[in-house]
Amino acid sequence: MRVLLWHVHGSWTTAFVQGRHDYLVPVLPDRGPDGRGRARTWDWPASVREVTPEQLAAGGEARPGVVVLQRPHEAALLREWTGLRAGVDVPAVYVEHDSPREHAARSRHPLLDLDGQLGARLPVVHVTHFNALMWDCGDLPTRVVEHGVVDPGHLATGERASLAVVVNEPVRRWRVAGTDLVVDLARRVPLDVYGMGMDALQRCAPHLAGHLHEDLPQARMHAEVARHRAYLHPYRWTSLGLALVEAMTMGLPVLALATTAAPESVPPEAGFLSTDPAALERTAQRWLDDPAEARERGLAAREHALRRFGLARFLADWDDVLGGAGVQQ
Repeated sequence: MRVLLWHVHGSWTTAFVQGRHDYLVPVLPDRGPDGRGRARTWDWPASVREVTPEQLAAGGEARPGVVVLQRPHEAALLREWTGLRAGVDVPAVYVEHDSPREHAARSRHPLLDLDGQLGARLPVVHVTHFNALMWDCGDLPTRVVEHGVVDPGHLATGERASLAVVVNEPVRRWRVAGTDLVVDLARRVPLDVYGMGMDALQRCAPHLAGHLHEDLPQARMHAEVARHRAYLHPYRWTSLGLALVEAMTMGLPVLALATTAAPESVPPEAGFLSTDPAALERTAQRWLDDPAEARERGLAAREHALRRFGLARFLADWDDVLGGAGVQQ
């Protein structure tokens, strides 16, 4: 099957393109948000091919058999570039990566307001059951396909008595991402932060100087994160971060706020979840002082992650969606 999708979320796309299909990824000269092309910091297979809008318009080997939309305006881009209507001229699904940004009781999914433009009721595929519960998708067909990750291997060494945090744009996403909790905790517990937007974070939290790592390539980031004793997931309100799943897969125990999809994704033997930051801090200190306990919980985290978020399950679920169960034409 020839699948057209935009490069929006690098980690999710890295897992998605490991399947048995051919993948078309739009590219624009500026490699901006609507045309990033192939990833530069993730390892993607040769089955992922960059295509320009002109190549898509010409059809032939660049004509998709199915379109995976991830942002509301992509349906308009598809029609502008190819003349194809999502769900009418080409089968399509919409992947919702996020939880609602506003109050869940009033969060009408944007796809409902595009229905007239699309000419079809596209199925919405959520990445967590929490997201599916919080979004009002009306009468649109919905399904949940939980995350999957490429197994980086059991990389965890725990050699550094510190915590690892992965967050992009931590200042812009301040309370949503729990950046305020990270900044406060770092005054008492050693931790490092990885992601994009570290310069802005250092200006807000000078005491984190020397512990911020800007947008490392995925393999290098995995190796660095794996050296820490545990992984901290401080998000108050967001979808389940793939970095959390990757950390468990590498064999790191998890400290997380007991919010969003984290409680159903991290079993007790694999970590500690609480809405009390002080309780998280106490557990962090215990693990920093007891590497044996941290290692034991990390092994349980890896076993769980491989079983629940393994690539084989993820790709099989998506084959089912793309093969017809979720695709409507």
